[in-house]
Amino acid sequence: MDVNGHNIRKEFPVLGREVYGKRFVYFDNAATSQKPTGVLELHDRIYRESNANIHRAVHRLSAEATDLYEKGRSAVAEFINAQPDGCVIITSGATASFNLLAHSFVQRFVGNGDKILVSEAEHHSNLVPWQLACERVGAELVAIPIEESGEISLDKFESLLDSRVKLVSVAQVSNVLGIVNPIKEMVALAHAKGIPVAVDGAQGVVHSDCDVAELGCDFYIFSGHKIYAPAGTGILYGKRALLEEMPPFFGGGDMVGTVTFEKTTYAPLPLKFEAGTPNFPAAACYAPALEFADAVRKNAALRAEERCIMMFLVERLLKIDGLHIAGLPKDMEKKVPVISFSVEGAHPEDMALILDKMGIAVRSGLMCAEPLVRKYSENGLLRISLLPYNTMDEAEYFLECLDRTLKMLG
Repeated sequence: MDVNGHNIRKEFPVLGREVYGKRFVYFDNAATSQKPTGVLELHDRIYRESNANIHRAVHRLSAEATDLYEKGRSAVAEFINAQPDGCVIITSGATASFNLLAHSFVQRFVGNGDKILVSEAEHHSNLVPWQLACERVGAELVAIPIEESGEISLDKFESLLDSRVKLVSVAQVSNVLGIVNPIKEMVALAHAKGIPVAVDGAQGVVHSDCDVAELGCDFYIFSGHKIYAPAGTGILYGKRALLEEMPPFFGGGDMVGTVTFEKTTYAPLPLKFEAGTPNFPAAACYAPALEFADAVRKNAALRAEERCIMMFLVERLLKIDGLHIAGLPKDMEKKVPVISFSVEGAHPEDMALILDKMGIAVRSGLMCAEPLVRKYSENGLLRISLLPYNTMDEAEYFLECLDRTLKMLG
């Protein structure tokens, strides 16, 4: 595995292809990351050599598949610094993790008249499941306001923490604004009043420190496909004391202890929340994916180059007439390379379609965060999002193509 400078791109075969006869520039990493060869090879090998259901049979293939699956879980626990009082549950994605948490947590701990807090900057996956759960029990979902800069005011947040609040659920990093929220401080304020905190780490696990012990959160959620692993697998890390009290979300195979027509008992954690056959080939790939991610985050030069590219893009974009970047914190150290913007007189979808014909993949629209995006633009936004395999040369090419695009639309 080579994670030094431009050599990192050799680990990602897709980056060498062309689109419409043009060089391919992938700037849609906040939606999903590309996959390194180590992940592709393990995923292929499992289906070729060790494809068998896990945790059930005693034959050799099942044992191999189970071992690889559990090594994936162990890799996650190590990467996020899971503590002995915590548990790593494997789901089908961050959305599934939030639905599990919202259903089971609310069923056990939330009642009529209680409150759940989320921020105005949440992905729909950390908003809609809580709406559904609150509707079932008569609870209230309250939005933590964000400033024009996209940041959360700790004073405003603290003012919302009354005795009716039973949980705070907030993104570590906004998928639209790329702003790192003050999670550690928010956890401390909430815990001071006995309120647990769930963190959406879908972007944070990629771009920020994701040490759950340091953050102090009670739950931490993310998707594998955004951090170099295959699609179809996600993580719910939670404190055992809370998870033990929460009822299961799904019922069926592998989450049971004993089953009779009179009563069913449940398997111990984490299996209590892992009903059915999981996507074990994808989950096993957490091991090589997070090995790669760990090597990247320990490479100071690579991370510095990524930040340099981001700052270059922000500086150049701000010079474009009529262009407005959504969410610019006062301290740019609080921003990761996720940049969303609008341009007066240019629809974001039109810009994205033209850029695509030039070989550049970006995201346009509401980005699964409609309440947030509508604060900045009724037509939606255009988003570019980078990972360390992106280069300054690509950034310069993107700006050239954006200039051509705006001239075409003007």
